[in-house]
Amino acid sequence: MSSTITFIIIGLTAITSYGAFQNQDLMGRLLFWPYRMQRGQEAWRFLTHGLVHADFQHLLFNMLTLYFFGRNIEAMFEGLFGTVWAYPLFYASALLASALPSYAKYRNQPGYRALGASGAVSAVLFATIVFDPWQTLLLNFFIPVPAILFAVGYVWYSHRMSQQAQDHIGHDAHLWGAVYGFLFPLLLKPAILPYFWKQLLHPHFF
Repeated sequence: MSSTITFIIIGLTAITSYGAFQNQDLMGRLLFWPYRMQRGQEAWRFLTHGLVHADFQHLLFNMLTLYFFGRNIEAMFEGLFGTVWAYPLFYASALLASALPSYAKYRNQPGYRALGASGAVSAVLFATIVFDPWQTLLLNFFIPVPAILFAVGYVWYSHRMSQQAQDHIGHDAHLWGAVYGFLFPLLLKPAILPYFWKQLLHPHFF
């Protein structure tokens, strides 16, 4: 199973994040800042915010999730679409798609900034759910939960927290990254939908 691009993304993200931990100027140039993007035409931030993280815990959580699920999606997309470029294009477009709602929401608020690969990582995770909705996910890496039930709870929680806006977590990116990851394979390969439905109707646990 090919994992080359997943490892490249993890390596590039880890190196860039570590560099940004040591250099706040670099962090400031790469993070997601809608106010600056609208006025300074700094469109690169739609992608580069996925290369920097708030701290090592934030980085580790995202990269571990990408390691466990990205390799499978990389192999599946290469088989489905017949090119190695399908997966990196999916990952990059997920960063963009997950950030667009926050851009529209906060583009006139100079104090709003965000960072991290969570939107794209959510997309990768939800793409795996399309292919195996009853696979076991380990919530916080040790609580077993059926993937489809996790997905429903994740979307509900992200939407609820986004509406409340009481913390500094990018719940909008989590939500829209998840939606994008779920829809991407279904829209590009509609033949997957009957397969997903068949899998959904035959539950298996743990």
